[in-house]
Amino acid sequence: MRIVIKIGTSTLAHQTGNLNIRRVEQLCKVLSDLKNYGHELVLVSSGAIGMGVGKLGLRERPSDMPSKQAAAAIGQCELMYTYDKLFSEYHHNVAQILLTGSDIQDAQRRDNFHNTLFRLLDFGAIPIINENDTIATEEIVIGDNDTLAAIVAESVNADLLILLSDIDGLYTADPKEDCSAALIHTVTEITPEILALAGGSISGLGTGGMTTKLHAAQTVNAAGIDMVIANGSDPDILYSIVAGENIGTRFVGRH
Repeated sequence: MRIVIKIGTSTLAHQTGNLNIRRVEQLCKVLSDLKNYGHELVLVSSGAIGMGVGKLGLRERPSDMPSKQAAAAIGQCELMYTYDKLFSEYHHNVAQILLTGSDIQDAQRRDNFHNTLFRLLDFGAIPIINENDTIATEEIVIGDNDTLAAIVAESVNADLLILLSDIDGLYTADPKEDCSAALIHTVTEITPEILALAGGSISGLGTGGMTTKLHAAQTVNAAGIDMVIANGSDPDILYSIVAGENIGTRFVGRH
């Protein structure tokens, strides 16, 4: 299968913003094993600003644009260094692609992105894609990596999109406030009632929430692509998700 996997900041980092070393090492090991099996992988990785915050020793994510962009510039180096080091231990090459909204909206630049992405897959590399937070402004921002992951999954005609974050999936209510909340394992249609279940971002380091994930599901489902929301705290669940097991919430594409 061709699988796009979005990795949220909360999966990569502790609340301090510093790298969760044990989890990231296990994540790269599992992804390498899936690649060895024959799956094509594309990663959409958050974490640049969060890791920059940790490396700079800041107490919280900055709110002004220049500080966010500076943190992203520092954190992106750390992020790619980590991926390159860990994947190379399993003899896999990684490639960095940084995008802005203009790269998606402009036809010529979008074609260039598609051509490069498919050639990297032909070469057997693992493309690692992030929004170019260092130069993105309000006018050219994609907004969040859930949206970016959906765009990428549609662009490469993926078989599956997996969003890993700090939540188990979509619940019937907020599980932190309602002890009777139940995990919804399968969604075959995103109705207004499903959209009404969305809440905000849980972690303080990321930007996406359930609303952006549901909109991502709408995008890829319309293209016939399944999407799964799952908790990234245990990377081994990727084996179960790829095998089609009942993990997290699966949004079924329209075939």
